[in-house]
Amino acid sequence: MGALKDRLRTDLVAAMRAKDEIAKTTLRSAIAAIQNAEVAGDTARDLSEDEELAVVNGQVTSRRDSAEAYTAGGRPELAERELAEVEILLDYLPAPLTDAEVEAIVSEEVARAAEESGAVPTMRDMGRIMKAVTARVSGRAPGAEVAAKVKRTLS
Repeated sequence: MGALKDRLRTDLVAAMRAKDEIAKTTLRSAIAAIQNAEVAGDTARDLSEDEELAVVNGQVTSRRDSAEAYTAGGRPELAERELAEVEILLDYLPAPLTDAEVEAIVSEEVARAAEESGAVPTMRDMGRIMKAVTARVSGRAPGAEVAAKVKRTLS
């Protein structure tokens, strides 16, 4: 069992003792999502730390999307609850990278690609550069934002 899953369970017990309903339901949902991911596929397995973080990150994205839908549908009270759950889950994710940090990583990877190929990288190299940047960013910046920065750098 991963350290994140252990931390979620420990915090769930604390939320139950504190009678914090929002934290309790949010943590239960996150634990259930991790357990579902563990049994998905042909055989059950323990998730790595990165995989657990990806599941929790997916939960955050899902709740943000739900909050937007509730807001658009005129249900601000439900949107507020979703955003409160997002705040709880963000405590379990690594700190997001700033724009400057993402720009620096993109610049480093573009420079590395130029050094390896001996030529200025073009849009044809975007896939290779995105793969390297995504590995370094590892869920701490939105993929669309990273792709936009890489595309802008290569243009």
